[in-house]
Order: sequence, then C-alpha cells, then structure tokens
Amino acid sequence: MLRRIFLFVSLLPAVLVGCGEPARHNAVPTGQTVLAFGDSVTHGTGASAGEDWPTLLATATGWQVINAGVPGDTAQAAQARLPALLAQHRPALVIIEIGGNDFLRRRTAADVKADVRGLIQAAKVSGAQVVLVAVPALSLMAAVAGRPSDAPLYAELAEEEQVALVPEVFSRVLGDAALRTDPVHPNAAGYREMAQGLHQRLKALGISP
Repeated sequence: MLRRIFLFVSLLPAVLVGCGEPARHNAVPTGQTVLAFGDSVTHGTGASAGEDWPTLLATATGWQVINAGVPGDTAQAAQARLPALLAQHRPALVIIEIGGNDFLRRRTAADVKADVRGLIQAAKVSGAQVVLVAVPALSLMAAVAGRPSDAPLYAELAEEEQVALVPEVFSRVLGDAALRTDPVHPNAAGYREMAQGLHQRLKALGISP
C-alpha cells in the first residue's frame, strides 16, 4: 500500500503538467534578449515610435526586447523569416503575437493553427522559451457588440505545445474604443495596456522580473 502511494505521489507532477498549462516556467533575468515576433500590433501601428508594447515591456522588465513586428505579416508568411531572427539574436524568450491578418484573409482556423504551431516549434528547437499572445477571432457580431474574444486555437496550442499563454489582453484592448486607433490596432494608451497586461501575466507565471 505504501509503495502504491509513493508511486502516485511521484507521478503526480507529470500528470498535472499533462492536464494543461505547464506548472513551471523558466525565469528570464534582466538583460536577456527577448524576441517580440508578430505583425503590425507588435510593430506598433497606430501609435508613435517608442509607444509599441515591445519597447514598453523592455522598460518594465529590463530585457533587451527586439521588435520583430512586420505590418501585414501572416503566420503563413512568417515561417520564412523566423529562423534567421532566431539565429541572429539567439533569444532566451520568444513572444509570438500573430494570426490577425490570416483571419482577415479568411484562412481556416486549422490552417492558421498549423502555421502558428510551426512558429512555436521553430522557436523551441532554437532553445528559446515561448510565450503565445492570444489574438481575437474575426467576428462581425463581436465587433459590433464591442466584445471581441480570443480565437480558441491559441489556448489549444498553448496546451498542446506546453507553452505559456497570455489570454484576453489583446481582446480586452480592442473591446475598448478609447484604447484603439481603428478596429484592429491599439493606440498609444492601448499599447500601454497591452504591455502592462503582458508584464502582469509573465510575472504571475514566474517568467518576468
């Protein structure tokens, strides 16, 4: 009986990790290189230079955050540019925010999910830790109601690939007209909200200083 209890206790951490988000994440100390990889929302479209969320996150954490956001980029096209960035910067952490332009092009959720998975796996193979930022689903009803919500594929990928997820932050910003410059881009105040939300989540996960 005691042996069975011992085996159950020893296997419990592995069971818990397999049931959802990983129980442990590696802390990324101040001064480390972090790659912010994404589209126009990572680039900072809709605000002035220095008001983008990667720059604000760098100030809050002390990380060397590389802004690798390209306006108009898709998860599909981004496959080609990520490997060179990983080789050049060798980041300790990659924060991926992408997929909105794929949704606007009416690509299927399955295709977008496969492409985002490819980005996650490429970053993991490089040795980097990965954080996935959930992007709102394309929904006319949600846009009219002012209540955008995360596309389900991001939570699914975070669980399946065992990477950290930042949920609801982007959706919450786009749901507030005072925080956006157009239906898909935050303004300066919105980017501040995104940076704060990202930082709070990363601190709660034990990743951020």
